[in-house]
Amino acid sequence: MTRENWGTRAGFILAAIGSAVGLGNIWRFPGVAFDNGGGAFLVPYLVALLTAGIPLLIMEFTVGRRYRGSAPAALRRLNKNAEFVGWWQVAISFVIAVYYAVIISWAVWYAVYSFGQQWGEDTATFLVGDFLEAGEMYDFSGWVPNIGIVLILLWLATLFVIGAGVRKGIEAVSKIFIPLLVVMFSVLVIQALTLDGAVDGLNQFFTPDWDRIAEPQVWLNAYGQIFFSLSIGFGIMITYASYLRRKSDITTSALTVGFANSSFEILAGIGVFSVLGFMALETGVPIADQTYAGVGLAFIAFPQIVNTLPYLAGVFGLLFFASLAVAGFTSLVSIVQVPVAALEDRFGWSRGKATGVIGGAMAVVSIVLFPTVGGLNLLDVSDYFINQFGIAVAAPVSIVMVIWVARKWKDLRSNANATSTFKIGPIWLVCLGVLTPIALTVILVLNVRDLITAGPDDPALGLYNTNQGFGWALAIAALAFGLIMALALRRKDSPEPIDEEEAAQPLAAGKEDS
Repeated sequence: MTRENWGTRAGFILAAIGSAVGLGNIWRFPGVAFDNGGGAFLVPYLVALLTAGIPLLIMEFTVGRRYRGSAPAALRRLNKNAEFVGWWQVAISFVIAVYYAVIISWAVWYAVYSFGQQWGEDTATFLVGDFLEAGEMYDFSGWVPNIGIVLILLWLATLFVIGAGVRKGIEAVSKIFIPLLVVMFSVLVIQALTLDGAVDGLNQFFTPDWDRIAEPQVWLNAYGQIFFSLSIGFGIMITYASYLRRKSDITTSALTVGFANSSFEILAGIGVFSVLGFMALETGVPIADQTYAGVGLAFIAFPQIVNTLPYLAGVFGLLFFASLAVAGFTSLVSIVQVPVAALEDRFGWSRGKATGVIGGAMAVVSIVLFPTVGGLNLLDVSDYFINQFGIAVAAPVSIVMVIWVARKWKDLRSNANATSTFKIGPIWLVCLGVLTPIALTVILVLNVRDLITAGPDDPALGLYNTNQGFGWALAIAALAFGLIMALALRRKDSPEPIDEEEAAQPLAAGKEDS
């Protein structure tokens, strides 16, 4: 069976950027930077990008292209004992997709609500009470029709794009949506910069607190931000790279995706803090007290800001929430592609069958559980545990399996260098095989410590502390799924084995086929 390829390298890069640039870039990075030294945070952030983010991108791109398969198939071809990591990543992607989609549906509605500021003056009460009708976590009654209907349409669009294939679906959408996202968000930032108080906001964002650089936690936060914002560690980049042509430039692609993602994060910081500066001027409340994180920033703070804008408030709201929706949609497509490609590669299913079965299952779970009374808390707890104790564990395990158990780092480095303009040397092994696993392990240990020591009334971790049973069960279930699938398929050969003789031949660097 002939494997589909990206039509152009630009199409692959845009799709990879679309995966990396998601909701977290817009609502997580500005707050993390502000809380960790402002402009000074950019130093450890850049170091983390160069020593962890890009090296891991290079590894995942090379594994995907070299072994020509989704995460389970590629890792199996690398080493049979590594296949469980791929299925672990499939389970993680399944969980993330089912709740990630509902946030995009919120953004769609808020784009509509922007005209006339239909959320009213009390934006927090509107979000939690009127819009989400949120209640106890395990109460799945009270299905919210307006969110549910948009969610159904969103899943239909997502499965249509996936079903259309890599070129006609994912690449075509990425070539439209990523330039659209850049244009919309750039216009929004320009409008934000014209507001009174914008300069004060930018001063708060960029003024460096150099003393903070000496704090280990700031460096760990930088590594955590890079790691969670690049879509690495849960099979997306391996899967996307498996559709690359054999002469694709790996390192240049990784550098492009890494720096494009970080540039968008800094752009988001400029936009967010410009409007927070305006808000501080209007209300008299300092910027430090105005900042929110995650859902609070997007769906509580920004509607409040829109309410006070002196002109074109509806347009500003539309641009912001439409940008959230577009960024979220391209990321959702990439997440859903991981399990779809896994079923295609390991069971020989057609794309249509794999999309219908696994994509349909994800859609049903998402539509049934999350537009309900308990949906908000279920989303929050699922997101915390599957990120902090799912992705953050699977990623270092995948590095250890590839670099130290299978000992494939020389083969992968040679494969990447054969067609890349920028060559990687021994420092790549140090950054990827030593520094990154250590940083991620320390972050994991600190997260476990903070969770266990948090009380039920802790404003940041109380919800997760009181729902540890569900959270740990979810994280462990993802790992168990990976182990069970790998054991069940241990004697089953991939239906689409790579041509090992061809893959073993040296690759000549040159212009990629188009």
